[in-house]
Order: sequence, then C-alpha cells, then structure tokens
Amino acid sequence: MDAFSTVIRVASHEQHTEAESSSFMSDLLGGRLGVDAYARYTEQLWFVYRALEDGAEALRDDPVAGPFIRPELMRVAEIERDLAHLRGPRWRETAVALPATEAYAARVAHCADGWPGGYVAHHYTRYLGDLSGGQIIRDKAERTWGFERKGDGVRFYVFEAIDNPAAFKRMYRGLLDAIAADDLEKQRIIDECKLAFDFNGAVFRELGAEFPLSA
Repeated sequence: MDAFSTVIRVASHEQHTEAESSSFMSDLLGGRLGVDAYARYTEQLWFVYRALEDGAEALRDDPVAGPFIRPELMRVAEIERDLAHLRGPRWRETAVALPATEAYAARVAHCADGWPGGYVAHHYTRYLGDLSGGQIIRDKAERTWGFERKGDGVRFYVFEAIDNPAAFKRMYRGLLDAIAADDLEKQRIIDECKLAFDFNGAVFRELGAEFPLSA
C-alpha cells in the first residue's frame, strides 16, 4: 500500500492544480497586476494563518496534530512585517477579509477546535505549499516589484529556521506517513485537503474579481 503522504498528494492533485492555475495567480505571477493586488493577497493570507496558528498552541500535545506543530513554520509574524512594509504601520485598520477568506479561516478554526485530523489537512496544504510553490511567488515578487531579496514584502516565503527545505519536507511527509489515524480517518483527512484547495480557489476567484485585468 502506498504511503499516506503519497496518497494525499495524488488525491488532491486536481484541486491543487486548479487552485494554482487561477487567473488571479497567473496574472500576479505574470507581472500583469500591481503591487496592490499582491498586498491584498498577502492580507488574505494573514487571516488564514492567524486561524492556523491561533489554534496551534492547544494542539501541541495532541497525538494526531501535535507532531506537526513546528515553531520554524510559523508565519503570522512574517506576514505582519510584510503588511507593514506593503501597507504602512496602520495596515490593521484597513485589513478586510474577503467572504471566501472568512469562510476558509472559519473552517480552519473549526478544525483546530475539535478535529485534529482536519487541522492537519489544512496545515499540510498551507505550509508544504509555502515551502514549495511559495518560493516561485517570492522570486517573481522580488523581480516584479523590486523587493529586497528575502526582505520586507516577501518575508512570508522565507523560512529562516529551515536550513534544508528538501530535508524538512521529507521529515514532514514522514510525519504524515506515521499519523495516528485509521483508514477511515485518513480518508476524511484527504477529503478535507481537497476542501482546503477549494477554499484557496474561492479566495483566488474573489481576488480575481477585485483585480480584473482591463481588456
């Protein structure tokens, strides 16, 4: 039988591809949108990661989710530094979650509060994605809007405490393979992973509607 980390990746591949190939992300990475669109996207991430990381402390000793709670992954402080750079020191006064972002963050908080397996699904889709595709976004952002390499504006994508991302991802996949869950629970986690990518896609669609490319 395939390792759970392989099963989960293959099972969510379709949703993952769909979310990644959204017109908003394509336009953003293609340099066709302004830095304001990038700032708005970063703002949406703040709401989602707050839900993820606010829920982390209570799960630290949980047999299912606990092994995944790693301080070197935490992103909220970095996002806040980026937003201060992008929007100015009073950025919190204007930060607004899109309806899709609100729904996404609420789902993460719900899982954190009562379903550790579901929390792991959201943890996996976010943090492993940041360590992988997130680096492409960082590179594009630095080139497109002139941010200092790995500096303010792209700190969200810089994992200073992880020296070897490839080794870290292998370790993380090992945690997935060893997760304290039976087959039924593993299937529920896979379904929640798919849902997480759907939430991502919905956020991208709403961002796309807010930042349409002029014809």
